[in-house]
Amino acid sequence: MADFADIIAVCPGTYDPVTEGHLDIIRRAGGLFAEVVVGVVAEPRKQTMFGAAERAEFLRQSLGEAARVDVFDTLLVDFARKWKALALVKGLRAISDFEYEFQMAQLNRKLAPDIETVYLMASPEFSFLSSSGVKEIAKFGGKVDDLVPPVVAGRLAELFQ
Repeated sequence: MADFADIIAVCPGTYDPVTEGHLDIIRRAGGLFAEVVVGVVAEPRKQTMFGAAERAEFLRQSLGEAARVDVFDTLLVDFARKWKALALVKGLRAISDFEYEFQMAQLNRKLAPDIETVYLMASPEFSFLSSSGVKEIAKFGGKVDDLVPPVVAGRLAELFQ
């Protein structure tokens, strides 16, 4: 594998909605890799609150020029190949994340042995943070302003007022 500074990386996810924890991982990946492409899963296994286009727009508004954002509905390794990416970057919060991510990494390695999966540990202040937790807090009128970017906090306030 080449030096990280020469590699394009993909940060895939549902991002329903994007949280400050997601943004932290994406920005940190940006410091390691030549370019980061944020891949928004168009139709994830679970029902989403926001459509793919809106989730992608939340990311674009939150990241500015820090990363490219693209929606995909293919195998992750095919999406990575589209962008000529040689790394998949995933964030890990807790041991519970690891089991699923380990399985996916092994499947992706089987499909594309030339693409590496790289894990970044969540920063301590975001180790508890999840999109589902944010949605639940917002649903019951809790404050989420410090958990999500302003564009997401505003949209959640619109939905739950």
